[in-house]
Amino acid sequence: MSRFWHSVWPAFYRFIRIFEPVVRRLTRRFGLGDTVELAVRRRSGRSRGILLGLLRVRGDWYVGHPNGECGWTRDLDRDPDAVVSAAWLEPTAVRASLLPPGEERSDAIGATFRQHPFPGNVLYWLARRHIRAVGRYYRLDRIEPIGVATPEIVARPEVVAERGG
Repeated sequence: MSRFWHSVWPAFYRFIRIFEPVVRRLTRRFGLGDTVELAVRRRSGRSRGILLGLLRVRGDWYVGHPNGECGWTRDLDRDPDAVVSAAWLEPTAVRASLLPPGEERSDAIGATFRQHPFPGNVLYWLARRHIRAVGRYYRLDRIEPIGVATPEIVARPEVVAERGG
């Protein structure tokens, strides 16, 4: 079954990418459900914005990828500092922590069935065994003080210190 899901997820994300320009504009201007933009620093040093569903469990924030490692998860593993933003959320500096197997990870994965909009929620529910086996999920801890966060500031802590943050 896992081989099946390893092929379904890339096809699903290719389909979603068709609508990404429209979704990105809606997310930035009006907000769109649990969709946020996560800005991560690439290996090249440039910032990269990814649209993700922000999961909320007991006041904590989570993001994840159902099919294991991908480009943005590798970027986040290399540099865990990022910025989350949406129409309803000021740019917020966060530090990502990869979740090991356990209750917190299971709760974050379970939140996808309840919090993601259709059809994603159904797809996540159908693939739940696969996701529990290979999904990469992160807790996003807000970095205090938040101030005016940009990917450049977050990626270089010395800049935050220089600006008094």
